[in-house]
Amino acid sequence: MTFLFLFGGGLLITLFVILFIILLPLLALLSVLTNEFQGNEKIMWVLIIIFLPFLGSVLYFLIGKDKRINR
Repeated sequence: MTFLFLFGGGLLITLFVILFIILLPLLALLSVLTNEFQGNEKIMWVLIIIFLPFLGSVLYFLIGKDKRINR
């Protein structure tokens, strides 16, 4: 009970941050795996997202999303 009293408001924010940190790499991996890339770029992005989940996801959405091949 004391934990909820002390961290009640912070607990909700913490849950949103954790959800964001987990959800962002999953969305990035889904985007990479469902789109076409030139050469070995798909493998490169998957490895970057797996080994650097948050940073890799942010980099993919900033840089890699433009390098997709349009069908």
